[in-house]
Amino acid sequence: METVWWVFQQLYDKGLVYQGVKVMPFSTACNTPLSNFESHQNYKDVQDPSVIVTFPLVGNEDVALIAWTTTPWTLPSNLALCVNPEFLYVKVKGERRSLTQVLCLSSILHTNCIQYILQTNLYSILFPGKTLKGKKYKPLFQYFAKCGEQGAFQVVMDNYVKEEEGTGVVHQAPYFGADDHRVCTEYKIIQRDQAPICPVDASGCFTSEVTDFAGQYVKDADKNIIKWLKEKGRLVNASSFKHSYPFCWRSDTPLIYKAVPSWFVRVEHMVDKLLDNNSKCYWVPEFVREKRFGNWLRDARDWAISRNRYWGTPIPLWVSDDFEEVVCVGSMAELEELTGVKVTDLHRESIDSLTIPSRCGKGVLRRVTEVFDCWFESGSMPYAQAHYPFENRKEFEDTFPAEFIAEGIDQTRGWFYTLLVLSTALFGKPPFKNVIVNGLVLASDGQKMSKRKKNYPDPGLIVQHYGADALRLYLINSPVVRAENLRFKEEGVRDVLKDVFLPWYNAYRFLVQNVQRLQKEDDIEFLYNENTAKQSDNIMDKWIQSFTQSLIQFFKAEMDAYRLYTVVPRLVKFVDMLTNWYVRTNRRRLKGESGTEDCLWALETLFSVLFSMCRLMAPFTPFITEMMYQNLRHLIDPASVEEKDSSSIHYLMLPQVRERVIDKRIESAVSQMQSVIELGRVIRDRKTLPVKYPLKEVVVIHQDPEALKDIQSLQKYILEELNVRKLTMSTDKDKYGIRLRAEPDHMVLGKRLKGAFKAITASIKELTSEQLEAFQKTGIVDGHELHEEDLRLMYTFDQSSDSAAQYEAHSDAQVLVLLDVTPDQSMMDEGVAREVINRIQKLRKKGHLVPSDEITVYYRCQPEGEYLGSVIQAHTDFILATTKAPLLPFPVPKTASVIIEEKTQLKGSDLELTIVKGSSAPRPPLNGPACTYMNVRVKVNNKEQGKGVVLLENPKGDNRLDLDKLKRGQTGEVGTLLVVNPVGQNGLDYSGLLSEAAKVFGLRGRRLKLYLDQDLTEADSSVKSLDTKTLFVRVLPTTAEA
Repeated sequence: METVWWVFQQLYDKGLVYQGVKVMPFSTACNTPLSNFESHQNYKDVQDPSVIVTFPLVGNEDVALIAWTTTPWTLPSNLALCVNPEFLYVKVKGERRSLTQVLCLSSILHTNCIQYILQTNLYSILFPGKTLKGKKYKPLFQYFAKCGEQGAFQVVMDNYVKEEEGTGVVHQAPYFGADDHRVCTEYKIIQRDQAPICPVDASGCFTSEVTDFAGQYVKDADKNIIKWLKEKGRLVNASSFKHSYPFCWRSDTPLIYKAVPSWFVRVEHMVDKLLDNNSKCYWVPEFVREKRFGNWLRDARDWAISRNRYWGTPIPLWVSDDFEEVVCVGSMAELEELTGVKVTDLHRESIDSLTIPSRCGKGVLRRVTEVFDCWFESGSMPYAQAHYPFENRKEFEDTFPAEFIAEGIDQTRGWFYTLLVLSTALFGKPPFKNVIVNGLVLASDGQKMSKRKKNYPDPGLIVQHYGADALRLYLINSPVVRAENLRFKEEGVRDVLKDVFLPWYNAYRFLVQNVQRLQKEDDIEFLYNENTAKQSDNIMDKWIQSFTQSLIQFFKAEMDAYRLYTVVPRLVKFVDMLTNWYVRTNRRRLKGESGTEDCLWALETLFSVLFSMCRLMAPFTPFITEMMYQNLRHLIDPASVEEKDSSSIHYLMLPQVRERVIDKRIESAVSQMQSVIELGRVIRDRKTLPVKYPLKEVVVIHQDPEALKDIQSLQKYILEELNVRKLTMSTDKDKYGIRLRAEPDHMVLGKRLKGAFKAITASIKELTSEQLEAFQKTGIVDGHELHEEDLRLMYTFDQSSDSAAQYEAHSDAQVLVLLDVTPDQSMMDEGVAREVINRIQKLRKKGHLVPSDEITVYYRCQPEGEYLGSVIQAHTDFILATTKAPLLPFPVPKTASVIIEEKTQLKGSDLELTIVKGSSAPRPPLNGPACTYMNVRVKVNNKEQGKGVVLLENPKGDNRLDLDKLKRGQTGEVGTLLVVNPVGQNGLDYSGLLSEAAKVFGLRGRRLKLYLDQDLTEADSSVKSLDTKTLFVRVLPTTAEA
């Protein structure tokens, strides 16, 4: 409070403080005036009365000026009428009235005036408004009729009168309107030092001067005043008018404009300096500085800083009874010196009784009754928080102006404004260097959130249901961070949880599960060291690493520029890239199906990316990132941690950009691959062809051979994601009978071309494929320059082409994709088998099972012998290899432990699925044994490896190996493997047998082949024929070894 006094004293000593009577926004609920910027914080559209009233001229009472107003309650205080000297006015005589009325002639008249004129048939004489100057008229009410002796009740002129609404004649109540007060002062109808003619008290009720309506609240008195006008024959028209009206931001009640004595700080004289200081600040978004805030500063008015309240910081002015002697106090010590009383508290109850002896013989000086506007205290915050200049002088001067400030868009007329006014007045410089402005969070219907209306969901329940991080990310990834408003919707928070957090968490969980699997099955301890990690050769690993480093680079640049509105959308997009592209296309690698070494590359890559992502997301989602980090940190090599305290992710520094990892060529290649896959998916959706059903061919057409090479390098992923057998690349669309055609955007072109619209659209439709290709280069059609948004380019087939029946096409601006959609029964059968796999996996998930759970799946198709049953029988091995679970026909043994069962429909048949615990499955009737035991000897390049025997017992059929034995196998100490696999417990196919041999002999990631003879010439891939046989495994040489 003492600093606030010091600030005020500085302004007072510079001559910037004065007392005056000024028409101010006034809150009748709070009994106090508001500043201009406060009055702009709460506008509402309301219906107010609209009346047109006659004012007969003195000496010519058959002629009257008619004025329009939406505040009938101000009419008892009318002292003048104002016209625009440049407007043309007209005399109008109505059929039903003997009175000739004067109003402005304009093509843009207020609706009520137009209706009124239409009811008349006589009008005459056009004359400029300036000819009306000085004409006297009869007062509407007699309450202040004596003011006519001082020049009241005459016509005055001013250019503020507009013709957009009203009659062109504005009634003047100088103590209830700012323009009215200014004009009437200029014409000396009122004097600056006279007692205000203001018959409305602080509660908004008429005083006893207005005898007919005394005690009535002004807004309630409107209807009674209209009734009085009608009875007196002075009412021409009464209706209602919808307009935007200011409400008190504290009480939410209508404001009135009312003249009150107030203390002001001069602002208008330093507008140029305010604008200059504003230009020195960095604003985000930038338009706020030039538009919203800049426009407000250009129209800045002197600031009314006093409030007629009890609570608040007292204004430190002690004055004589006649206000001719004024002392401004700037500190507690100064007040003690002037009053001779020890001062320990500056609140009103402690100082209002203190007096200062007059130095001019005027007795004693007493403190004025007003307190500061709370915004004056807010504007003093930079100084008051440090108790400057009484303490911390150097600390304040070293840190002022502030580096950063953030607030809502409404504070351009609040805190931002008062901070700038005071810092400019005190120090001549801005109070801050960087500003982030956010928009407002509104209710779902666009209204302001209100405790009274309860038009918003309970924040506590939102956090309880979805988590604080989901709410935070929803808000920080919304228009609010672009200084725009947000209509808050609970489903938006829910979507963040569904579309961002769950995929992200699933990627994290998938990593943890496979790290644990690697440790359990391969006895390999995963420990990540960012400093020693090597670059993977896998193209998808390279892509996601490059994409991550590009993100970090972008993140740092945008955060340095305070542009949150670009950072968070990019982070959210990254979640999609990680989960829907990298993890999705590398699931098999991450699960170890391509060998231990490749699995380690993939796991290290995924860990690196998730760790970087958690650090980037930590400022925005602190809780979920902390939860993930607490698990991930145990997988980090302590030697690679630079921070002294790494117990929390919020103690870690942001990741540094590793520019050597960034490869824009790979990023571009993957981006093009994604375009091809997405275009192919659109075609599948359009033709209702689920991805589960394989197709023969996808054709990719691109004009750039280098782009085709990039796409070709990612062929594997395109084929898998689109489930097609063949990828064909081409630069020649004519080979497939493809032609370009164009459809104009009628709405866009119609507005821009107007008269030429029809001719241009006709020309567009007639353009040949060759001409459209030229347009893509030049942008010219029929002499007019067009843009991409003006027309839509589409690819079509020549009807005479064979491709029209075989392929379906879709494209973007760069690439054209054709899918062979001709039906094929074998592919349809495989698609149905994939549908069955999908139903099994969904049932697994519904039963809360994990991949390592031992299960057997039983199925039954009704009616039997139909298409679905035959497809399942034909594809049993394919289904088993994918689900990693035995698939057996009904019946389910009575002793089986059923986990979950489900009946569903598929391809016109009833499909019943039952999942039971693996150990309960009986042995199936097989023709001969399925690998009761085998001896396996390993040769690497025709040299037999190691000595000794390992007995691998697998009674449950889960293909799990003893870790100790596996460890010995990896050191090369094992030469012979005895596999015991009880019949029926788990079918072991040829690839499974190779996988087991690779695990035991430490050969994961190498290509193996089985032979029946020691010379490695006789191969056999039928597992059922291998019972009791001795097998020889050949490790095929790598390219380097060859």
